[in-house]
Amino acid sequence: MIKAAPASARRTMADRTPPPAGGRFVLGRRASLLVSAGVVSHTLWTSAAPALTYGLYAREWHLTHTVTAGIFAIYPISVVVMLVGFGGISDQIGRRATMLAGLFASLVGALLFAVAPDVWWVFAGRALMGIGVGLAASPSTAAILEFSSPERAKSAALVTMGAQAIGFAAGLLLGGALTQYGPWPTRLCFWVLALYLIVLLIGTWLLPRHTPGGAGGDWRSLMPSVPNDVRRSFAVSSTAVVAAYMFGVLVLSLGGQVAHDLIGSPNAFLNSAVLSLFPIVMGATGIVARTLSSRVALIVGALISCSGMVLLILAVNLRDLVIYLLATAAAGGAYSLLFVGGLQMIGTAAPEHNRGGILAALYLLGYLSMGALALVLGAAATTHGLGFAVDLGAAAIILMNVSTLVLAMTAPFKAHSTTPTST
Repeated sequence: MIKAAPASARRTMADRTPPPAGGRFVLGRRASLLVSAGVVSHTLWTSAAPALTYGLYAREWHLTHTVTAGIFAIYPISVVVMLVGFGGISDQIGRRATMLAGLFASLVGALLFAVAPDVWWVFAGRALMGIGVGLAASPSTAAILEFSSPERAKSAALVTMGAQAIGFAAGLLLGGALTQYGPWPTRLCFWVLALYLIVLLIGTWLLPRHTPGGAGGDWRSLMPSVPNDVRRSFAVSSTAVVAAYMFGVLVLSLGGQVAHDLIGSPNAFLNSAVLSLFPIVMGATGIVARTLSSRVALIVGALISCSGMVLLILAVNLRDLVIYLLATAAAGGAYSLLFVGGLQMIGTAAPEHNRGGILAALYLLGYLSMGALALVLGAAATTHGLGFAVDLGAAAIILMNVSTLVLAMTAPFKAHSTTPTST
């Protein structure tokens, strides 16, 4: 679990931040925590936003499965590029500045989607969204931990996962409703997302400023890094997060088309409601996950994940909606357990002064696996059919969960003493 340092060693963000020059208004700790959680939520909202429009793009612009999978894959690939080049930058310039840059890139990407006249604008918008998430994901996660009060530090992983669930569900349900019942079915949901990003930009601007160099960082490298003494813990956490993020390909890249085939309904909102079972169960399971040790959460999550993937294979091959709903629910619960367990472990082990770089490395592996799997499954769906692609993806996730299970059962869990830093 994420452990709180003694109260004498921990001070709130407001205590550690010098008074703003010129009387600039600064949010308090609780409001700052809420804004940081909002930034985390946007990382899953932007990922889910186009999930129900891929089919519309395919029909309007006559796109193949490979092209629509490419639209999805350019997002995690862009995230990976940013994490490789700038994964540790928030340890140097601060969480606030890095989140502002990420939110601005995501906003421009959403606006490109909102006005896109052809598929190339969509690719550009998706790439910019990936750049934004690549910049904002790790600093917003670190900020949640650092803005958490000492007595609630153990809940930081749950807050992060809960924010992801809210963003995921909002992207699916709101996107499905606006696509089905609103005007401009391929545009309106992105205008709403853009408005949300503007609100987050304002809130992030009001976060406490970071003093450059205050985190004790080193400008020699902005790349994500993992110190030697936490690499074993990182190995366990990263396999769990990779397994969890690979669900995103089956839910977001192929999920809309799978649900459409199983339900036989052209109603985008109904299809989005089916897919939203994933984040809903994900959020509910998080309440249980916080009570478990990291090891137990990872073991249970890996077992549930394997069961869910077996159910998914059966659902697609039997074209059974009930089994598909069970598989989606199992995947949501498994994501929660794997993500919370992995984040709690690395949050406990990570030293404060390069926490941003360690979290960036964690997200890098997750998004890299997501992008690679999306491209492989898109090509497989085009050449061998959607059913074969789902079977292949489920098999890959099962393999990753077996690795998580073995590591979680054998690796020692090590705690690292941490104290919060200014953001």
